[in-house]
Amino acid sequence: MDYMFTEGFLGTRAPFFMDFVMIMVIALPFLVFIAISFATKKNYRAHSLTHQWIFGIAVVVVSYFEYGVRVGGGYEKFSQGSGVSHDYSFIVLIFHIIVALIGFVIWLKLILNARKDSERKVLPGMNSAQHKKDGKRAFLWINLTAITGIWVYIILFVS
Repeated sequence: MDYMFTEGFLGTRAPFFMDFVMIMVIALPFLVFIAISFATKKNYRAHSLTHQWIFGIAVVVVSYFEYGVRVGGGYEKFSQGSGVSHDYSFIVLIFHIIVALIGFVIWLKLILNARKDSERKVLPGMNSAQHKKDGKRAFLWINLTAITGIWVYIILFVS
């Protein structure tokens, strides 16, 4: 797994694994938007399957990221060379972690509730309005997670 720590491909100080994760973070809201578009076209099976796949891939990417951070020396190592103060970057990192955890829980709850409602035959149907409302909330948090993740990346590897 030495390749993880080779020079990245985005032209920053970031190692390969961080650049790979950054591409996935940037792509996530767009992929989720595509999954949502299936529902607007009433293709609920594709909507459900793509959301579950995207969620699963996101969990794998986050696990890959966490492994890389732990093996690579952690936040302290990756923050070296940043032109941003340690206190500021640490606050942004904590903020990102909180946003990401909230977003993860909201998204997971949405998927689990949707599966349960589909099995009970109330989605699509009786629970569609609530699912749509919950979906908008999850999409907001997914976007906030991406934005704060990009913010952390810029602070650590671009500044």
